[in-house]
Amino acid sequence: MKAIAVFPTRREVTLIDHPEPKITSTSGVKLRVLEVGICGTDREIVGFQYGTPPPGSEYLVLGHESLAEVIEVGPAVTRVKPGDLVVTMVRRPCPHPECAACAAGRADFCYTGDFTERGIKEAHGYLTRFVVDDERYMNVVPPALRDVAVLTEPLTIAEKALTQVRQVQERLPWTRDRSNRNPHRGQGGGRRAVVLGAGPVGLLGAMALVADGFETTVYSRASGPHDKAGLVRSIGARYLAAETHSVDQMASAVGNIDLVYEATGASRISFDLMRVLGTNAVFVFTGVPGRKAPIELDTDLIMRDLVLKNQVVFGTVNAPREAYEAAIRDLGTFMDRWPAAVRRLITGRYPLEDAPQLLQGETTGIKTVIVLD
Repeated sequence: MKAIAVFPTRREVTLIDHPEPKITSTSGVKLRVLEVGICGTDREIVGFQYGTPPPGSEYLVLGHESLAEVIEVGPAVTRVKPGDLVVTMVRRPCPHPECAACAAGRADFCYTGDFTERGIKEAHGYLTRFVVDDERYMNVVPPALRDVAVLTEPLTIAEKALTQVRQVQERLPWTRDRSNRNPHRGQGGGRRAVVLGAGPVGLLGAMALVADGFETTVYSRASGPHDKAGLVRSIGARYLAAETHSVDQMASAVGNIDLVYEATGASRISFDLMRVLGTNAVFVFTGVPGRKAPIELDTDLIMRDLVLKNQVVFGTVNAPREAYEAAIRDLGTFMDRWPAAVRRLITGRYPLEDAPQLLQGETTGIKTVIVLD
C-alpha cells in the first residue's frame, strides 16, 4: 500500500510502498484511514529537526492527526465495531514500570521520555491506507462530525490546557462559579483570555475559550480584512493584529489578562506578552520553538510579577483520552454554534500523492488535510 515517509539519513520525503498491516492481537483493530491533517510538527520532521523511525526501519511513515473507519476487529474488542469512525491517540506509554505517569494511563506526563508517538517517534503514522492499533487508543466520532473530525487531535491541545487551567484557578474561590450569576465576572473575574497565534491550534483554542465563557482576544501577526480575522469575529471573539497593536496596546484594550493560551512557538513575542500578564493569571505554553538566536529578557520584571501577581506559567504537550473525548464533544458544540467557521478551518483537501510537496512547501491557508478515501 502507498504511504508518505521520511528517510532521516537520506534526508528524503517521498511516496513509498509500505506493507499492509494485519491484526496480531485479540484487542487489535484494523482501520481504513480517511483523512490526515498536516501540522507544524510534520513540517519540522520533514525539515529533519526531529522524527525517529521505528527500530529496524530506515523510514518513518508520517501523520498523527487522523480520522479513520474501523474495518476489522480482534475477538476481544468491545469499544469499537466495524463501520465506526474513530480518531486514534498519538502517544503510547513507555515500558518502564517505575514511570508513575504511564502506569496511571497518562503517557502525556511520561517521566522517562521513552514513550513512542505515531508518526513522530519510533512508530509509523497514519499517512497510509490502512493501520492496525489497539482498541484502547481509539475514540469514536459521531457520523455528523465526519467532515470536521480530523480537527480533533489539534483541539485536544486546548482541551488538556483548559483542564489544567481550571485546576490551577481553583485556588481563586470566586472563579469556581462559572454561571452568569457570578458577581465577580467583571474586573478580576478570571475570564479574560488572549490567544497568541491564529493557526489551527490557536483558532480551535479560541473556540474552546469562547464556548467556556471567556472574553477572548486573538492576537496575531497580520492586519486587514483577511479570513482569520473574519473567522475570529464570527465566533464572538476579538481579533487584534500585531501590525496595528503593540503588546502594550493590546493589553490596554483587553484589561486584566487572566489567561494567555500561546499557540505560535515564537518565544520572543511570548515572553514579551508575559510582561503584561495580569494579576492571578495563567500563561500556557503549547508551542515548541526551534533554536534561534538568543533574545533579551527583563528577567527581574518577569520574576517580580510571577511573585507579586500570583501568576502561574506552565507548558502542556500531548493529551490523554479525556481530552480526546472533550474535543469530540466540543467539536459538536462548535458545529451547533458556528458550523461555517469550523468548516473554514480546513482550507484545503488534497490526495496522498500531493503530500510531499505540501509538507515541504510554504504554509498557506489554515489547515491542510490529506484525503486517503
